[in-house]
Amino acid sequence: MAHCSYSKIAHLLKLTAVTTNKTNALRTGRGIHVPLGCKYFIRCKTSGAADRTLQERQKQHMARGLPKQKPIPGVKQVIVVASGKGGVGKSTTAVNLALGLTANDPSKTVGLLDADVYGPSVPKLMNLRGNPELTQNNLMIPLVNFGIPCMSMGFLVEDVAPIVWRGLMVMSAIEKLLRQVDWGLLDYLVIDMPPGTGDVQLSITQNIPIAGAVIVSTPQDIALLDARRGAEMFKKVHVPVLGLVQNMSVFQCPKCNHPTHIFGMDGARELANTLGVQVLGDIPLHLNIRETSDRGQPVVISSPDSPEAEAYKKVASAVVQRLQEVSA
Repeated sequence: MAHCSYSKIAHLLKLTAVTTNKTNALRTGRGIHVPLGCKYFIRCKTSGAADRTLQERQKQHMARGLPKQKPIPGVKQVIVVASGKGGVGKSTTAVNLALGLTANDPSKTVGLLDADVYGPSVPKLMNLRGNPELTQNNLMIPLVNFGIPCMSMGFLVEDVAPIVWRGLMVMSAIEKLLRQVDWGLLDYLVIDMPPGTGDVQLSITQNIPIAGAVIVSTPQDIALLDARRGAEMFKKVHVPVLGLVQNMSVFQCPKCNHPTHIFGMDGARELANTLGVQVLGDIPLHLNIRETSDRGQPVVISSPDSPEAEAYKKVASAVVQRLQEVSA
């Protein structure tokens, strides 16, 4: 593969023009057309300045395709609670985190958005049912329980109705949940994200400014693999990772008080060290958390003095501290 001058290229073009009448051509950097039928493969040297100009144009082109981030009216800071996979207690953590924020500081107002369109859990966890009313401006009014305004796709469809939607419909629903809700004035909006690293996650991170992300995982290796993918995704879209919550960290037998690490021991701590982030807290695998969640009476509300509730409150305190560090 030779580096040729433009005079040599012009000479080659004259030769090939005799043997071909094809009009399809490849335009080079200086307006010279190379017929696609030419048997020569030619590479021309370009200057470093030209390369940089091309890269800048590519960045500008890509930026035009991304939506501009716009804050949600009345909301000071948005906290997303995410996980790489389902079944690790993400929604339970999001609900008790929201309640823990208000329990630690009653002067703070906190809202809760369920962004898991396909499997909304907040209505059950927060013991809420019904359809949201509309304001005069056709904004949905969140349903409220335990002092927390909540919005979820579960309020807009029947309990057992499957949501069989393609990506565009899901994106439209997320846009409505973000932009067509009257949240009032909130210090924190906690968003319960769906599991994974797909369209919903990207849509939310690209549409609104996010103060930080909380990653929830159990200590087992298979969950930590996906948790790492989730954390890396937020880093790529420039969302600060506040830290990891190690859920179901230990089971303590109610009869003999013997601790058992059913899902492994300190896996999330090792991952946090690898990622260079903090562990916000450990949540035990406890029957009280499961029972209160199933009843729609989260443990922070129903058993505020229990060790389980204290664990969630410690996580909430750590989240607030990390938000202050990130914004400083």
